[in-house]
Amino acid sequence: MVVTFDDENKNAKLSLRVFEILNELQKEEEAAMQNRELIGTSWKPEFGRYMLEGTPGFPYGGTLKDILQVEPNMKFRRQLAAKYMKPNEVPITIASFPRLGCQGQFLEPHYEPRGEASRSLFVPDEVINPHARFPTLAANIRKRRGSKVAINMPIFHDIKTPKPFIDPTIPKDRNLFPEDKEAAEGAALPDHIYMDAMVFGMGCCCLQITFQACNIEEARRLYDQLANMGPIMLALTAAAPIYRGYLADVDCRWNVIAGSVDDRTKEERGLEPLKNDRFVINKSRYDSIDCYISTDKTLKPEYNDLDLCIRHVLLLGIDELLARHVAHLFIRDPLVIFKELVDQNDDSDHFENIQSTNWQTMRFKPPPPNSNIGWRVEFRSMEIQITDFENAAFAVFIVLLTRVILSYGLNFYIPISKVDENMMIAHKRDAVLNEKFWFRKNLFENEGNNGINGESLNTDGSCEEHHTNTQPPNGDTSTSIEDEYEQMSINEIINGNGDKFPGLITLIFRYLDSVNIDIESRCKLGKYLEFVSKKAGGKLQTTARWIREFVRSHPKYQQDSVVTQEINYDLMKMIDKVQKGEENAPELLGGFGTNS
Repeated sequence: MVVTFDDENKNAKLSLRVFEILNELQKEEEAAMQNRELIGTSWKPEFGRYMLEGTPGFPYGGTLKDILQVEPNMKFRRQLAAKYMKPNEVPITIASFPRLGCQGQFLEPHYEPRGEASRSLFVPDEVINPHARFPTLAANIRKRRGSKVAINMPIFHDIKTPKPFIDPTIPKDRNLFPEDKEAAEGAALPDHIYMDAMVFGMGCCCLQITFQACNIEEARRLYDQLANMGPIMLALTAAAPIYRGYLADVDCRWNVIAGSVDDRTKEERGLEPLKNDRFVINKSRYDSIDCYISTDKTLKPEYNDLDLCIRHVLLLGIDELLARHVAHLFIRDPLVIFKELVDQNDDSDHFENIQSTNWQTMRFKPPPPNSNIGWRVEFRSMEIQITDFENAAFAVFIVLLTRVILSYGLNFYIPISKVDENMMIAHKRDAVLNEKFWFRKNLFENEGNNGINGESLNTDGSCEEHHTNTQPPNGDTSTSIEDEYEQMSINEIINGNGDKFPGLITLIFRYLDSVNIDIESRCKLGKYLEFVSKKAGGKLQTTARWIREFVRSHPKYQQDSVVTQEINYDLMKMIDKVQKGEENAPELLGGFGTNS
């Protein structure tokens, strides 16, 4: 997000000047391409007019040394973006802007909250990317749903927060649009922070990683195995505790985004009997995945335990699992389609139109037509962090985990319904410290212990012989699905639990010990893993907890859950100093990243 500082009035606002910045950044890309030079960045617009999407200019290589280019590339992207900003503008990597939609001025330049696309009580249409696709998305979601989106996040009840909390900032007498009355008619819930526009969700920022697999089977396996990591990493990267100027009783943005694009009608949400619609659809089009798709023998039918709505489509040469996945995507209507693309022989555009508006924790991405790009999977649940070191650490952790999954044949399968439960748990305040998540007890399908090739792993990554007979006395080696998983803390999942469970960090270190890697690279990768380990163990705060404690300890905070303009200004200033290395933030970083 591009944030502009008004130091005189102590106000931090979102800059709507991004397209000027983007134009300069894309000129650099074009010049490099014309000169046949490699440029390390690629820039795209996003839903919010204050947002920049930055990615590497070309994919990283496949070696462990290539992974170490992630953080330098992130730093380069930040520096390059800042080059085209005004002296009072800064690029800030934060999951949710605390004052978006507040009374007063939170945009530069300022606009009053009005506009045909969103019809929001709180934000103007000028906050949306002006490309026709984006305001049309917002308008079509509202029209298809039959009302504005209604996002309600529970308020954090501090000492002086009213009970019940009824938001005094919701306009009671505005009649600009027919939808203005929805808040008063029940859309805004007591004890909740109410938001009514797509930008509250799609205007959030995140950390996403795309992996190219060597073939379709490997892509399907990675898709499935990473699915249960979605909620774990959502909780571990939690970074969004404030909405519309109020502290929320959740730490994550995911449900806000799900609500912001929920185009289901009342019938599809199960609020009215089916009459005009075909399905009751249990989730928004932005949510966790609904089915596994791998052909791996470790996938049991019982793990796909959700009832899927399916729209019948003609799929030739595709097995049943993948066909169900695609047919389930197609229960959604296209949200935007350009007239010139309606009648065409190439179905790939129609597929991509549906695929790209099913926003889920994982995305299975077939090769684009006429391209040398292969089968890919995208890991989408993580929240963006303040510093490049943090973002690189979580990215590297997931990359290394994929190597371990494929090298050791790990099995993370649990019923999909339990993954959904984990997603709800991940949102809870301080979930890393206080909650437990469903996770598979034995990650090695053909082992009776959590070992590798007949060995079991100690928590420090070393090996010892293991000779325990794991077969039941009656010789029946089958176990019920319920016996395969249990509730674990994130500390146990990441760092292990003695002999009971090895921990993912342990397995990654074991993998690093088994491959050819130089000592310097091993040390750098170890720093990232150590950081993730300390986050999981509660030795370092999540970004959400750090932000919450900054607000609650601010001298102007009134213990009423309100994040004022001045508090937000000081928070954004502190975040800018932390990401520049001018402040240490030991509770958040613990000294990591200062010399990386």
